Amino acid sequence: MWIWNIIWLIFILYTFMPLLKQRNIEIKRYKMIQDIEKKRGTRVIVMIHRQEMLSILGLPLSRYINIEDSEQVLRAIRFTPDDMPIDLILHTPGGLVLAAEQIAHAIMKHRGKVTVMVPHYAMSGGTLLALAADEIMMDENAVLGPVDPQLGNYPAVSLKRVLKEKPIEKIDDETLIMADMAEKAIVQVRDSLFRILSKRFDEDKSRELADIFTQGRWTHDYPISCEQLRSMGLQVSNDLPQEVYRLMELYPQPVQRRPSVQYVPLPYRKRRDE
Repeated sequence: MWIWNIIWLIFILYTFMPLLKQRNIEIKRYKMIQDIEKKRGTRVIVMIHRQEMLSILGLPLSRYINIEDSEQVLRAIRFTPDDMPIDLILHTPGGLVLAAEQIAHAIMKHRGKVTVMVPHYAMSGGTLLALAADEIMMDENAVLGPVDPQLGNYPAVSLKRVLKEKPIEKIDDETLIMADMAEKAIVQVRDSLFRILSKRFDEDKSRELADIFTQGRWTHDYPISCEQLRSMGLQVSNDLPQEVYRLMELYPQPVQRRPSVQYVPLPYRKRRDE
């Protein structure tokens, strides 16, 4: 009987171990967030979208900016005093335009200073949030991206271009409808970005930047570096706090059977020549 008791105990431990491990990680995350808040005197809001694994089937589940995210961020901003600075830590491929614009406008309305911190990348809707902030802090190798709207699997700019380069009688009704929607989407996103940029730039500069980010000169996943952002006239700092990197380590990618990248996870000092 004692053997069966041991087996049951092992089974129970094996069942609850992932939950305990996840709870431990969450406690460490809150502790690190509180450490950053105490050091900088800010409210820290974290929006990190990693690819996650479904607990039962082990299938990849992609994360992106959605309505639930906008609700949570807006709630966090409401809980923050008007004059308290906010640090928004971003790691996202983008997401829904509606959700991103809601967050961006809430950032603009907050009276305290808002700093967006990008340790790796903030593409598409994430870039919209970064441009709405008072300050952008990025790792020197981190990137932002274009905010040109996408309709399904197609860039809106490319759909609009079809009308110019193909005779109207050779375009099917569905493509015409999508092209019409694409034109409206481009105007809407450009106008929204213009209003966001007008907070920091004059009218001409705001329109210039809004055109650059929305006109489709690059593919949607094009990485815009810190150097390119500065050449556009945007103020970008590389003074990202070390605590942000340590916080990112508490949001690990799902463990794969065969890791594609391996290294000794320790910082090396410069070796002296012997």
